[in-house]
Amino acid sequence: MKKKSVFGSFLSYFYGNFIVLLMGFIQTPIVTRIMSEDEYGKRGLFEMVVSIIYIFAILGMDQTYIRYYYKKDIDRPHLMKQCLAPALAIVCVIITFYVIFSGEANNYLFERQGFDIIALVVSYTIISVFERFLFLDVRMQQNGVLYSNINIIQKVLNIAFILIAWKFLGDDFRVALYAMVLSWGATTFYLAVRYILQLRKNSAAQKNTVRYPQKELVKYGLPFILVLLMEWLLSSCDKLALRHWSSFSELGIYSAAMNIMALLITFKNTFVAFWSPVAMEKYENEDSEESKAFFRNVFDLTRFLCVLAAVGLILFRQVIVLLLGSKYRGADKIIPFLTLMPIFAMMFEITVQGIKFVKKNKLLNIASACAIVFNIAGNAILVPKFAGAGAALTTGISYIVYFAMGTFLSERSWKVGYDLARTAYAAAALGIVAAIATFNGNIMITTAAGIICIIVTCFVEIKSIRYACIYGAQIVQKLKGR
Repeated sequence: MKKKSVFGSFLSYFYGNFIVLLMGFIQTPIVTRIMSEDEYGKRGLFEMVVSIIYIFAILGMDQTYIRYYYKKDIDRPHLMKQCLAPALAIVCVIITFYVIFSGEANNYLFERQGFDIIALVVSYTIISVFERFLFLDVRMQQNGVLYSNINIIQKVLNIAFILIAWKFLGDDFRVALYAMVLSWGATTFYLAVRYILQLRKNSAAQKNTVRYPQKELVKYGLPFILVLLMEWLLSSCDKLALRHWSSFSELGIYSAAMNIMALLITFKNTFVAFWSPVAMEKYENEDSEESKAFFRNVFDLTRFLCVLAAVGLILFRQVIVLLLGSKYRGADKIIPFLTLMPIFAMMFEITVQGIKFVKKNKLLNIASACAIVFNIAGNAILVPKFAGAGAALTTGISYIVYFAMGTFLSERSWKVGYDLARTAYAAAALGIVAAIATFNGNIMITTAAGIICIIVTCFVEIKSIRYACIYGAQIVQKLKGR
């Protein structure tokens, strides 16, 4: 961060994910055309199963790695071992239980049995653990260029393996599964080799010897199991509700709509990858008031950009849906409320850093629990009546609840002074535009609502616009100076 501006660092993360996004517009139509709605829905359930195994396997030690990485004179290689070892031990136990009960689990989720399905779940879970920590090390080094390049390579391999697997399997949800396992496996293997070579190269120069007790590290990470479990429930209740009260076909359309959200989700994932190390470094190394002012400015600018991006995606959703094929036309009713999910998740990542700074991680469980209760109740009421649109509405509002509770608890723990009045306006405005797009559907009315929302947002966010212009001018001056 000392060698480049914050904006320049973010761009080094974003360019790779932007290219991945463009490639996603190639991949998604390919997958939706070679797979039926039923098979596509089963693919979504596979990701859900692996996610729940991963949550318990990782033991929250990834968050421990982030929190302690910038501690003074920390022995980082030893910290990696301390964080990775418990996760690998846990994953072996969980995988054993999955294999024992795989018959019942696979029959309910996929309505199909097979040794290869078990092997894919097991392989993907193990790979996910290694990938998480090795990729996390790249992020903590703030090596945005490598982060971006790996993401691009992973996406290229994924598309290639999809086409190869389709030649052998045809319309089968395992096509996507094999592609995911092989592409992630290849990039994770490269990161592992790179990490080992770096370790050997720097071993002689390693002078940092501070080590923390394993008990302390695990104690910090454990609360994140419940946090991640709650987040998993928050992102999976909709799929489970559709599986129970609807059909694989509706689930497939819903999963396709979720993939269209790639624009916002890509931006959100990029921001989270960039933000976590930056925020922790600011807190550890800078004056408290200075860092708080920085957090407020970032939050204001992020909120403004998020609203514009969400409205833009809602207005152009029908054009994007055309890429999926005629079978997935219903996705245009699902997308509007789903836009609330990534933008409020991204703002949540900014405002709840205070909880992590003061190590009150259990407070995150309260925010998650409130959102889960709302999500379960909403899905039970709305999915039987509105199917995918009901699930999207529940998911979107649940993330607003999640953000509101997390921000409230974080402000009480480490007060920054975020502008929540304008955030409440943003939530209300987006909710209105999403409701019109979902339940009215008239293009003219939806477009008019979206344009009004953008105009009013620009007026309300004039401070953020001014800050962005000043910052942009500074960047231009630096480039001219070079």
